[in-house]
Amino acid sequence: MKLEKGQYQIQGLNVKDICKEFDTPLYVYDADVILNQYNSLIKAFEGLNIKIKYAAKALTNLSILKLLKNAGSGVDVVSLEELRMAQIAGFGKKDIMFTPSCVCFDEIKEAVALGVTINIDNLPFLEKFGKEYGSSYPCCIRINPHIDAGGNVKIMTGHRESKFGISIEQVQDIYNIVKKYNISVTGIHVHSGSDFKDADAFVKAADVLFNIARQFPNLSFIDFGSGFKVPYKKGDYSTDVAELGAKMKKAFTDFCKSYGKNLEIWFEPGKYLVSESGILFVNVNVVKETPDITFVGINSGLNHLIRPMMYNAYHDIVNISNPEGDVKAYNVVGYICETDTFGAGRNLNEVKEGDILALKNAGAYGFSMSSNYN
Repeated sequence: MKLEKGQYQIQGLNVKDICKEFDTPLYVYDADVILNQYNSLIKAFEGLNIKIKYAAKALTNLSILKLLKNAGSGVDVVSLEELRMAQIAGFGKKDIMFTPSCVCFDEIKEAVALGVTINIDNLPFLEKFGKEYGSSYPCCIRINPHIDAGGNVKIMTGHRESKFGISIEQVQDIYNIVKKYNISVTGIHVHSGSDFKDADAFVKAADVLFNIARQFPNLSFIDFGSGFKVPYKKGDYSTDVAELGAKMKKAFTDFCKSYGKNLEIWFEPGKYLVSESGILFVNVNVVKETPDITFVGINSGLNHLIRPMMYNAYHDIVNISNPEGDVKAYNVVGYICETDTFGAGRNLNEVKEGDILALKNAGAYGFSMSSNYN
């Protein structure tokens, strides 16, 4: 979204015209931003056999799934419903990775029947999988590396007490089950969480995976998940994917030489691809002044964007209707019958009833986590 001659635009379209045509609250996504992010990853790992598996949980918008498929991406899904969405978007079974957590084993069986890649993250299901399929159907195994990395504790998935993956301290149990049922293991997976500051956490996780991978002679890929950080405000840090690519390329190339063949390297970006593309446009219902605070009440709430309330996430807020007005401090709040503050003490160009505000970086875990609450 750019300010051109006093008007905010997306790909040359006037934002106020878009909001007038479709009304608010309204999610709008910029496809060019998504493709630029996708291509930046491909470029960073140029020279390796890289496969991107878009983490659909970030945003299952059908048009965006199709956009990424056409760009060459695969998809990572965590539920059968997401799997079906991926199929509707045109992803083939070889393009789909199924990585559920604590689901019913019948869902694993249904995903197998659909022919997609299965990622198993617990020992009981690995045992069941071995009994059910033996060596007849391959699988990937998710490892918990016991690495404390990421942003908010709710999205840290690789620490010692996380429910995700099989503990690094239980690798011998993995080997025993795989040997007992002659399970065909074609991939090893790790995802330590979101919002990494730099490449070191990935390299640390890579060392863990490489040691495990050497015990499986028939691997075709190693999946490092994602967690790339995007900036949410001016001066905010983001993952340097060029640095990540440089460090990981050397580590991965060295491993493949010692392993004896060139494997595919997989990543599962979600937020990194779609976060900055998405904007939530809202209308100002009321400007409510009190002795201490001026509230801006909008026609949205945590039912549309729960991230600020659930993760204490920061989303930049812009007054589309008055981009050059005097700057004043406001608390931007929603219309839900509990505290749903989108931003406290925000300096915005003067806001009036009927103005349109934009909540930026709303492409990931915005609409996909929306609800019918209130």
